[in-house]
Amino acid sequence: MTDDYSDIINLPYRKSKKHPPMPVHDRAAQFAPFAALTGYDEAIDETARLTDKKLELSEEQIRMLNEKMHWLEENLGSRPMVTVYFFVPDSKKAGGSYMTVHGNVRRIDHTERKLIFTDDYKVNIDDIYTLI
Repeated sequence: MTDDYSDIINLPYRKSKKHPPMPVHDRAAQFAPFAALTGYDEAIDETARLTDKKLELSEEQIRMLNEKMHWLEENLGSRPMVTVYFFVPDSKKAGGSYMTVHGNVRRIDHTERKLIFTDDYKVNIDDIYTLI
């Protein structure tokens, strides 16, 4: 017996008469990667995603924010332009992220405690960190 297959290398290929050839698409599927744990990659990505903690305001910051909100309420008729830096809680895990919104304020909803902009964007008053 030889190690280089020289005894069978030139023999013709014999196709089966009983079984038709497998389609190329099905044949390729045999070699596709297999994910035994569906959703595992998404779970790992979600765990690795970082969130921020909500910053606590000092008494001085709360006082300044209250003054700015009072000024804002007095000047709502002119639809003042403000920049708000606020916390957005994450819906899937503890923490969240901070966003900045710049726009004209239309009204302050004291019942739902929201700042409503002219483009109907709403910011929770309790999540505001700075108001400029």
